[in-house]
Amino acid sequence: MNQQELIAMLDRISKIMNQNRNYLIELDSVVGDSDLGLTMGDGFQAAYEAVSHGEEPDLGKLLYKAGKTMGNKVPSTMGTLMAAGLMRAGKILKGKTELSDEDVVVLFEAYEAGVADLGKAKIGDKTFLDGFHPGVQALKAKVEAGATLEEGFKEAAEAALEGFEHTAAMIAVHGRAATRGEASRTLKDPGAAVAALIMKAVADR
Repeated sequence: MNQQELIAMLDRISKIMNQNRNYLIELDSVVGDSDLGLTMGDGFQAAYEAVSHGEEPDLGKLLYKAGKTMGNKVPSTMGTLMAAGLMRAGKILKGKTELSDEDVVVLFEAYEAGVADLGKAKIGDKTFLDGFHPGVQALKAKVEAGATLEEGFKEAAEAALEGFEHTAAMIAVHGRAATRGEASRTLKDPGAAVAALIMKAVADR
């Protein structure tokens, strides 16, 4: 993955968030404060625009700058978590001017780790991770098996969507949804929806 392909990926994520702004607002209105569609749309757009000029050849620095800009633009809980993912990936990949397929896997693993470390959440807590983690694992498995990135991303998108759907069987541990206790079980997690959208955007190359 070269610089322009990475920037194009950020562009697709930005666009899918804005296209699904109302959908995320609707999901978030049940368990949050209804601002998820706004923060994800505005945040990922700011991240993309910060690096869209293509002047930064270091892809790690590019990702870090995208994340830093996003965090400043939308300093909400979810905005900060998504920014942390980009910044962690940026730190890990600093010095790279092109990403191998294995580096791309590292990018997504680092993104997940950045979100998990800051949010103090784990798999099964009914969060972003329950959509994102299955996608990352599917991507990793396909790449390790010698598949193309396109094939890996397709599997990742399907796995992330399935992970999001499965959050309807989980009890929320974090955020406002957690105050509902058992009543939160039937609700789909808005954060996991964001994860599924990210993976879908990545796959739509």
